[in-house]
Amino acid sequence: MINIPTRPLRHFVSEKLSITAWSDLLPYYQDLSQRELTSLGELKQWMSDRTELEAIVEEDQAWRYIKMNIDTRDEELKATYTFFIEEILPHLAPFDHALNQKIVASPFFAELDQTRYKTYIRAVKKTIEIYREENILLFTEMAKKEQEYGSLAAAMTIEIDGETLTMQQASLRLKVVDRDKRERAYRLMADRRLQDTEALDRLLDELIVLRQQVARNAGFDNYRDYSFVARGRFDYTPEDCMNMHDAIASAVMPAISAFEEERKELLSLEDYRPWDTAVDAMHRAPLKPFEGGQELLDTSIACFQDVRPFFAECLSTMKAMNYLDLESKQGKAPGGFNYPLYEIGVPFIYMNAVGTQRDVETLMHEGGHAIHSFLVRDLELNEFKSTPAEVAELASMSMELLSMGTWGKFYGDPEDLKRAREEQMKGSLDALQWIAAVDRFQHWMYTTEHTAQERCVYWNELMDTFGSTAINWAGFEDMRANMWQKQLHIFEIPFYYIEYAIAQLGAIAMWRQFKQTGDKALENYMAALSLGYTKTIPELYQAAGIEFNFSKEYIGELVTFVQNELMEL
Repeated sequence: MINIPTRPLRHFVSEKLSITAWSDLLPYYQDLSQRELTSLGELKQWMSDRTELEAIVEEDQAWRYIKMNIDTRDEELKATYTFFIEEILPHLAPFDHALNQKIVASPFFAELDQTRYKTYIRAVKKTIEIYREENILLFTEMAKKEQEYGSLAAAMTIEIDGETLTMQQASLRLKVVDRDKRERAYRLMADRRLQDTEALDRLLDELIVLRQQVARNAGFDNYRDYSFVARGRFDYTPEDCMNMHDAIASAVMPAISAFEEERKELLSLEDYRPWDTAVDAMHRAPLKPFEGGQELLDTSIACFQDVRPFFAECLSTMKAMNYLDLESKQGKAPGGFNYPLYEIGVPFIYMNAVGTQRDVETLMHEGGHAIHSFLVRDLELNEFKSTPAEVAELASMSMELLSMGTWGKFYGDPEDLKRAREEQMKGSLDALQWIAAVDRFQHWMYTTEHTAQERCVYWNELMDTFGSTAINWAGFEDMRANMWQKQLHIFEIPFYYIEYAIAQLGAIAMWRQFKQTGDKALENYMAALSLGYTKTIPELYQAAGIEFNFSKEYIGELVTFVQNELMEL
C-alpha cells in the first residue's frame, strides 16, 4: 500500500493562493519585510514562514517549466512560463535581497546554532555581497534566452525510412550492426545539427554578453569568477578545477584510449569513424532492456527494491502520483532531470527514453536524485534541502553503480547483463573526459575574448587532449568542432558541469566502499544525503565514507579499481 504524500498545511500563505499576478504574492513579501523580530523564536518563525512562501513560489515555477518542456510546441505553456520569468521573478529579486539583509541585521542572527546553520549563514552573506539591482533585468533576459536552446534542440528531427525521429530516437540507429545504416543515420543527424550551428553561435554570443555584464556589475572581472561565488563554491576554486582537468587527462585518458583502440580492433576496422563508436564491438544487436516507459519504470522499481526497499518506495510513490514523464516524443525538449518540489516534498522525473541501456542508467541516475529529495523533505529550510550539485550528483551517480547488481531484472541473458554492466563501468570513466573538456571550454570562454570561429579552434584543441585519438573525423571536421553545442549546460546552466566529474569520482569511491562493506556503505550513503546542506561538501563526503579529493594519485587509484572490476566481469 503506497502512502501518497499530501502537501503540508500552510501556516503563513493562504491555502487558496493562485499566482496570476505579482499582486498575489506582494502581501506576503511585505509582511516578511515589515515584521518585527524581537526574539530568537520570532526569527526562527520568520525563517519558517519565508521557507513556506519560497517553496510555494518555486514549485509553481517548476510546474510551468516541466509542462513547457514536455511540449515545447504548445504556445500557451510557453507563455505561462514566460509570464513567470517576466512578471514574477524580477519582483522577487529585490525582496530576496532585502530579506537576506533583514536576517543578517537581526541581533538574534548570531544566536542561531553556528554548527547547524553554518552553510546557510555563509551563503546568505555571500548572496548579499554579489547582489546588484541592475542585474535583475539582465537575469530576466538571460532566462528568456536560455529557454531558446530547448526549443531549438527539440525542433531537431530527421526523416529516415519514412519515419520522423528526434535526435534521441535517431541515435538508436548508431547502434545497429549494419555499418552503412549507421553511417547514413550519422550523416543525417550531423547535417541536421549543422543547420543550427549559426543560430546556436548567435544565441551563445548573446548569452555571453549578458553574463559578462552581470559579472562586471557585481564587481568581478568575468562571469567565471562571478559564477563560482554565485554557485556557492566555498570548498574549491577555479584553480582546483584546472588541476582536475589535468589530472583527468593524465590518469583517465590512457584508459579511455585503450578502450577505443580495443573497440577498433574488435570491429576489425582500419578506418574507425564517428558512426562506429556506439555499435557493439562484437557485432551484437543493441541491448533492448525494456519496451516503453511503463516497463522501464516498473523494472526500475524492482531493481531499487533489491538494493534497499526504501528506494523502491520513493519511485513507487512518484508513479502513483504520476510524477514522471519518461518517453521521448516530438516537441519534447531534450535531456533529463529530477526537479525537486519543495512544498509537496515529492520530485518530478523527466527524461527522453527510447529503449536503450542508457535509458536504464538515466532512470537509475534520476532515481538517485529522487531518493535524495525524499531523504531531505522534512528538513526545516529550503536551503537545507537544496544541496550543492557536488552532493546532489553524488546521490544520482552512485545509484547508477550501486544498482548494477540488480540489472538482471532487465536482462534474462547473462551475456546481455555483462554487456550492460561493462558499458556502465566504462561510461563512468568516459564521462570524466567529456566533463573536463566542457568545463575547461567554459573557463576559457568567459576569461578570453573570442569569436565563434575561435571557439571552434579551441574546442578542437580540447578534443585533441580529451577526445579519442582512434576516430577519423575526415569530412566531419565541422561536426567535431561544434560538438559542444549538444551540451545544454553551456547554454542553460553555465558552469554547472564540473560537479558531475567531482560526483563521478565520489560515486566510484562509493561503489568501491559498497563492494567492500555492503549494507554499511548504503547506511553511509543515506546518512550523508539525509544531512542535506547542513554540512560542507567535504564533511558530507566524509559522512558518506569517501574522500573529497581531486589529486592525480587519488583519481588514478579509482581508475585502477574500475579497470580491475572490468577484468573480473
